[in-house]
Amino acid sequence: DIMAGEGVRADPEKLDAMQRWPLPKDLKGLRGFLGLTGYYRRFIQSYGIIAQPLTQMLKKGAFQWTDKARAAFESLKHALMTAPVLTLLDLNKTFTVETDACDVGVGAMLGQDGHPIAYMSKALTSRARPLSTYEKEHLAIVLTVEKWWPYLIGHRFV
Repeated sequence: DIMAGEGVRADPEKLDAMQRWPLPKDLKGLRGFLGLTGYYRRFIQSYGIIAQPLTQMLKKGAFQWTDKARAAFESLKHALMTAPVLTLLDLNKTFTVETDACDVGVGAMLGQDGHPIAYMSKALTSRARPLSTYEKEHLAIVLTVEKWWPYLIGHRFV
């Protein structure tokens, strides 16, 4: 990560490495790509949902490039290249928490003054997918508080 006057941005050298990353030919290559992109997941809205077809390939006997997996690979590269500069948090300011849920995942954004500090997302398991929209939204809130409780407890947030 690079500290910039306005916040934190992804390291340009790492972004260049991700942009040039060839389509992995084996599990080792896929794990390497997911490890590198996963390090920057807080910069990417819906990372867990975008990466889901790739993480599915990590299962035993599931390494096979489908159209969805190729699209996910390219989408992660694009998302990283267009990742926003994340605002540095200020414990004296009010935090904003925005959560969302869809059929395949849940996500959230922690921010201040209308600018993102970090993103969080998680693909839903097949067991959680049948939940109602209300239950998925509730799950998004629970996961968000679990993830960012050190910033939220004792501080004002909306």
